[in-house]
Amino acid sequence: MRGVVFDGRSVEVVDDLEVREPGPGEVLVAVAAAGLCHSDLSVLDGTIPFPVPVVLGHEGAGVVEAVGPGVTHVVPGDHVALSTIANCGACAECHRGRPTMCRKAIGMPDRPFARGGTPLYQFAANSSFAERTLVKAVQAARIPKEIPLASAALIGCAVVTGVGAVLNRAEVAYGDSVVVIGTGGVGLNVLQGARIAGARPIVAVDANPDKEAVARQFGATHFLPSTEGVAQALPTGADHVFECVGRVELARQAVDLLDRHGQAVLLGMPPAAAEASFVVSSLFLDKSILGCRYGSSRPQRDFALYAELYLSGRLLLDELVTRTYGVEDFARARADAEAGRVARAVMVF
Repeated sequence: MRGVVFDGRSVEVVDDLEVREPGPGEVLVAVAAAGLCHSDLSVLDGTIPFPVPVVLGHEGAGVVEAVGPGVTHVVPGDHVALSTIANCGACAECHRGRPTMCRKAIGMPDRPFARGGTPLYQFAANSSFAERTLVKAVQAARIPKEIPLASAALIGCAVVTGVGAVLNRAEVAYGDSVVVIGTGGVGLNVLQGARIAGARPIVAVDANPDKEAVARQFGATHFLPSTEGVAQALPTGADHVFECVGRVELARQAVDLLDRHGQAVLLGMPPAAAEASFVVSSLFLDKSILGCRYGSSRPQRDFALYAELYLSGRLLLDELVTRTYGVEDFARARADAEAGRVARAVMVF
């Protein structure tokens, strides 16, 4: 089968991948579509260290092909969106309702793929840049068949990370003010999460003026080319600032833009050893700096909620899919994503 493989030096579309059959508690999924996310690009440029060789991709949707013993919530033929959180379901964090903090879901890559007898790692417990992938049952969230799979794929990363950061981590309330720095795939979903929460005003900041129209479509009430103009819209500062780029200087700006009792939520991924600085006394008025992994989500609950919001017209998905590509066009999809020409490049199988 076809897939996208990175060996630590170069990335290649191959046609001789193999994946094992599902064991207990596992689901084999025929991938229909997968979004190309900045995290995939970060593996390629070394920002996210990951063992190789690895099958890339982590934002996908498809059709259940087979299930292993003990799997009852999905059956062959079901449409599913795939989560990256392969949590154990039995530890203290899972029982607290925090599957994103499960240690079984962090830094423990499996190798269900093979090529020419050589095992290959699975990226983010998902590897959706393959025609078939194997996931834990908790990662396969059933979705209504009315949702186009190219759109549903984006629930599994961009949507759950951005919308989840607003609703689950920051707990943005009706009437709160929000600033979003960076309007890529995650930033757009922070914007629509803020819109769904009833925030106002919602200020989008992006150096690319071509992104204004889509930012406003997703919920922005203001669009600025830099953070310098935020003070005019919010003279006393913002209740919530989301940094969605992954640059330490922007993390500092996010803190500086806060009002009293404000929260800076860091979503962008800088290099692993990057350090940021801030004025400590600036936090004494009950300000906070929050990290957020995968929207602090509970995927089996949240994916169903986002599907319902989509079907009711409150959550935008189709508008994120700027362009679709065949898997053989991975290089062009990568170039478009790196150049910022698309909100989300989606590969279809």
